Amino acid sequence: MADALALVAPGRPLRQGLERVLLAKRGALIVIGDDAPVLSICTGGFLIDAEYSPQRLTELAKLDGAIILSADSGRIARANVHLMPDPSVPTSETGTRHRTAERVARSIDVPVISVSAAMSVITIYRGEHRHVLQAAGRLHDTVSQALQALQRFRQRFDLGVTALSALELEDSVTFGDVAAVLQPGEILLRVARDLEPVFIELGEEGRLLQLQLDELLYGVEPVRSHVVRDYLRPDTRQGDTGHCLGPAAAVEAMAQLSTEELLDTRRLGAALGLGPAHSEADASVEPRGYRLLYRLPRFPEALVDRIVEHFAGLQKIMRASVRDLEEVDGVGESRARSVKDGLSRLAEATILDRYS
Repeated sequence: MADALALVAPGRPLRQGLERVLLAKRGALIVIGDDAPVLSICTGGFLIDAEYSPQRLTELAKLDGAIILSADSGRIARANVHLMPDPSVPTSETGTRHRTAERVARSIDVPVISVSAAMSVITIYRGEHRHVLQAAGRLHDTVSQALQALQRFRQRFDLGVTALSALELEDSVTFGDVAAVLQPGEILLRVARDLEPVFIELGEEGRLLQLQLDELLYGVEPVRSHVVRDYLRPDTRQGDTGHCLGPAAAVEAMAQLSTEELLDTRRLGAALGLGPAHSEADASVEPRGYRLLYRLPRFPEALVDRIVEHFAGLQKIMRASVRDLEEVDGVGESRARSVKDGLSRLAEATILDRYS
């Protein structure tokens, strides 16, 4: 379906032809693909084999039968074709043209487009999926409204991250502070995923809006991942498999939560493997230190993992001396001093950001 939507994005030649058909108050049934499976259900019609153009599509739509385009929609293969899909294929449509389109799409792996003159809508079918095209203006409005909402969630996310950093350094984090980062971060990523089909349908016209979305999402996923690793209970067993709950499984568990469940700290805590007592908003929790250590410039990820595993807690890392840090495999004196100096600078910068 994503490939099909890209072919009919605003400004593309096929979309121009479809809109011309609607303006002419005519209907059309168009199959994108002219290989053997498609031809096996075709009967009658005319062999065209001409280069595609919106004007030609409009003229051929005056005929009663279907129009067959090449797989890239660059050529018109046939016109006025009678399609004969398997009548036993189920369909939820009622109109003859739409029923045929859905049956063809379910029988053969090709996009099928139905243009309704009576309802002035363009519907794309692909496999079990159907999608009604919207006007470019409506799509722009949808994305613009979503971006405005995402800006508010991004502000909440950034405030939550700043507060969490300060509280981690002060050793006074509650699970509510963790949730204040994970909840808006997860919502940001969810809305962005929901907008993907809209951007595909917008095509080139959505490029500027896509840049705005990318800016709003910048850094959200890495921070979400590091926060999950900081507060995950890796010793928790998952289901009947007996496997330890890992970061990827925890992220997937959060993704399965509904919006209402996501806002419930107890359900969110359960996704991280935390028990009820540690999932209350005011329950004290301690970070391992992944997120702050990953903020150190030019510091290898492998060393971050070893330091966290060695000390098992951010406060222990911060209280460790240079000699203590040198005991970690691969951490020499220069690396150890960079950790101490880097965490000190992060503490100063975090305090300034929070209270400035």
